[in-house]
Amino acid sequence: MKKKDIIIGLMIAFFLSVFISPFASRWPDGLEKVAEEKGFIKKGEVPPVIISPIPDYMLHCIKNETFGVAFAGLCGTVIVFLVSFSVTSLLKRKE
Repeated sequence: MKKKDIIIGLMIAFFLSVFISPFASRWPDGLEKVAEEKGFIKKGEVPPVIISPIPDYMLHCIKNETFGVAFAGLCGTVIVFLVSFSVTSLLKRKE
């Protein structure tokens, strides 16, 4: 894949994560809603094995919720890109 294609794809991902993620639904998903309605939502709660660096897809250190969600989306996009790029680079070297 060409470097230009990677950069264009990354820019599209940045745009979507920053400008579209704040419009994501705040309502619970279908399974969570049923668990709330049937009263067994607390039974599914367990202590996390690993503490999430971005809980609830929001950085709580940023006071403005819209900016917090947008920045969390940007951070997630950067992390996924770096991990996938690193793995791809390692696999290419072994060939």
